[in-house]
Amino acid sequence: MTDIVLTVFSAALINNLVLHWPLGVDPLLVTRGRTQVHALGVATTGLMLIVGALGYLIDHWLLAPLDLTSLRLLVWLPLSVLLIGPLLRPLARWLPGLPFDGLWPLLLGNAGILGVTLLNSQDDQGLGHAMTLSLGSGLGFWLVLSLFDDLRQRTFNNDIPPAFRGLPIQLISAGLMAVAFLGLRGLVKT
Repeated sequence: MTDIVLTVFSAALINNLVLHWPLGVDPLLVTRGRTQVHALGVATTGLMLIVGALGYLIDHWLLAPLDLTSLRLLVWLPLSVLLIGPLLRPLARWLPGLPFDGLWPLLLGNAGILGVTLLNSQDDQGLGHAMTLSLGSGLGFWLVLSLFDDLRQRTFNNDIPPAFRGLPIQLISAGLMAVAFLGLRGLVKT
């Protein structure tokens, strides 16, 4: 049980995909509004969990026994693309208050989903570990997305020099947030 909690905590905060491994930064800079942030967070977490688990199973039950591990990306990329639609439809039905309509391109271009699957293939510690790593990565993405949206709203109303408005202040903010999350590395000793 401790391993599961530490894996989720580590994937969400310490080894965050967006801040530690710059994967999935595009949706971070594009999303606007609190409801779209939460819809994207829920959809990305669900997609990371499903693709991470299915990717691990396909890798260990099909690709590794047939010695086709060089085809991992060729298999996982269509898997993640094909699961976007079947995931968004039930989410839109279960959570009608969140706008899942325009999330298809943001999920399609999110490199964090493919990155989780690649990390799961390198960490051969079982399906349970792959699922907890995928869940923690999705929750970490959602956390950073929410924090970044709040930070964007705060900088929007402040007096910022014209040269730093827009994307420059967002990138500086993302860098400062990465440094803040880097301070959490000392919490877990391995």
